[in-house]
Amino acid sequence: MVDKEKISIFVAYKILRVNLNYLNLNYLNLTYLSLIIMVQDSMKTKVVGVDVGYEATTYAVVDVRGKILSKDSFQSATIKSINDYITILCDRITEMIDKNGGYEQIRSIGISTPCGNYLSGNIESSGKLAWKGQIPLAAMMRDRLGLAVVVSNDAHARALGEFTYGCAHGMKDFLFITLGHGFGSCLFSNGRPHLGSEGFAGEVGHTFLLPAGRECDCGGWGCLESYCATDGIVKTAHELMESSDKPSMMRKCSNLTPKKITEFCDKGDEMAIEVYRRTGFILGLGLANYASVTDPEAIIITGGIANAGHWLIDPMNDSFEEHIFHNIKNQVKIVRSALKDDERNVLGASAVAWKVKEYSLFK
Repeated sequence: MVDKEKISIFVAYKILRVNLNYLNLNYLNLTYLSLIIMVQDSMKTKVVGVDVGYEATTYAVVDVRGKILSKDSFQSATIKSINDYITILCDRITEMIDKNGGYEQIRSIGISTPCGNYLSGNIESSGKLAWKGQIPLAAMMRDRLGLAVVVSNDAHARALGEFTYGCAHGMKDFLFITLGHGFGSCLFSNGRPHLGSEGFAGEVGHTFLLPAGRECDCGGWGCLESYCATDGIVKTAHELMESSDKPSMMRKCSNLTPKKITEFCDKGDEMAIEVYRRTGFILGLGLANYASVTDPEAIIITGGIANAGHWLIDPMNDSFEEHIFHNIKNQVKIVRSALKDDERNVLGASAVAWKVKEYSLFK
């Protein structure tokens, strides 16, 4: 949508420039210049991107070039009522819009959220968010704000952001993986995210990898997420400590996290290194299955777990190449996201915002 608007303005400018050169009349110069200014002023060049996380919500005003003009966040995990949450979020968005040119310059709002459904505009049965069941988030916020609102699964939104602003720019077929509290993914096929018939395509984190394995928040057993997301990695650490008497710095840590496990790896803790070796093996196996079916150009990995660096990535790569379909062995690039961690998610949400049909009570 943005490209078409920019092309239209460029074509109009070229036509007017030719006319000016041909006629060379001062009063027409002023007329045409005024017309160009009117066209540019009437085009809304900003959107709001909102990233709903498990712990906090981040929101930002973003322009057509992907420049974040203003950004803020608030803790949202403890807000149990969806109505209270929407009231707080809409009040904060309104305040930010007022400080960045007003509603007349905002085209739409894009929301990235776990279990978000682009087709329905709902949050649908999230296992980790405080609000359960079907939440018609897009409709509720559109009624409050008077602007077009679109909701997307967080992994799909971030993949679109990577495609628009990041290292996937120019790629047509790639897999996007986000590793954090959950295990999100998106399949980009022929230049667009594949949503599936119900809007839930790409949930590779909830594919059953190990029969009779760990119980997952989704209700299944042996899901990839239950081994490779935050809780799963910590559980692997505790299982290792319970099965061995070997010394480890992890034993003295009262609040163990993947970040702390990485720090212990950097200090040479063999048991901590084994945690990521096991995690990397399972992750590589799961991604090899995914890539063998989809044949991507690349797999882009992002999220806090990816900050484990080579402790995770090296065993993951080894497992991936061991299990990948032989005809694409050594052909699929696995890369880290090039976008900044504190900007990626709202940029993805803003990229989704440009996809929705414009609607506003403030034209």
